[in-house]
Amino acid sequence: MAIESFSGSRQPVDVKVGELTTDSRAVNVTAKLVSKSEIRNIAAGRDGAPHRVCDALVGDETGCVYLTLWDDNIEKVNEDDTLSIGNGYVSLFRGNMRLNIGRYGTLEIAKEALEGEVNTENNLSTKVYEQPRRPFRGRGGRDFGGRGGRERRGGYRQRRY
Repeated sequence: MAIESFSGSRQPVDVKVGELTTDSRAVNVTAKLVSKSEIRNIAAGRDGAPHRVCDALVGDETGCVYLTLWDDNIEKVNEDDTLSIGNGYVSLFRGNMRLNIGRYGTLEIAKEALEGEVNTENNLSTKVYEQPRRPFRGRGGRDFGGRGGRERRGGYRQRRY
């Protein structure tokens, strides 16, 4: 099973696509590329720099999932290639599961082709998952108006009648 949370020194674990969960981190996956979507141009990152992004449906005999490909990785792979994804992780995008390579991951064409058919019936990315709300991290020193610089402390304040 995939390592479920961040820990001090996590070693990547080999998993099948069907074993991925929304909490999967540091996973090595070998999968066949079934199809690629159209390339979209978006502005991403803190500086809003232009990037290209593409969703690739990858899978094995246990299931399939969308892999998000960015910039140069889009041209690296073609349909029917067997991919070796190292140190990948799973995230939710609009409630759907996505496999990501990230900054510390790797994407390579596998030396050995994956035998057997891809199980497209078990598409993990078509299932909608409850997405936990991200915690509010404070204002970070920025003032957006409102309460005149006074910060509200604590949670619930009882209403007076």
